[in-house]
Amino acid sequence: MAEKKKFTLEYEVKSSPKILFSFLNEPNGLAQWFADDVEYKDQIYTFTWDNEEHKAKLLSMKENKLVKFKWLDDEPQCYFEMEIIQDELTNDVALAITDFATPENIEERKLIWDNQMQYLVSVLGA
Repeated sequence: MAEKKKFTLEYEVKSSPKILFSFLNEPNGLAQWFADDVEYKDQIYTFTWDNEEHKAKLLSMKENKLVKFKWLDDEPQCYFEMEIIQDELTNDVALAITDFATPENIEERKLIWDNQMQYLVSVLGA
């Protein structure tokens, strides 16, 4: 099995960091764009897509800045992170996504993130 490689994507988001953050860490916010349903209990998020559950542990969170998750069934070094970046001069806001995938799946994973981000932007009305 090929080792997973880390990759990072960045998307411009026309939103305040505070509003955007609620869509990254709150189950009802995540369920509006990231998964069909999201539940949270004891530091574990249960994400549901097409009636299939995937569990992730919340590794770290910085208010209005960053959320980092680890899939429970994934390799130890792998995680996915969503970081809000705000330009100090222009106040433009971007969302940086860090994720892991095998080399042959990176392009597919990037397309999935592109689609998810389109949902997020439409939900934000940005």
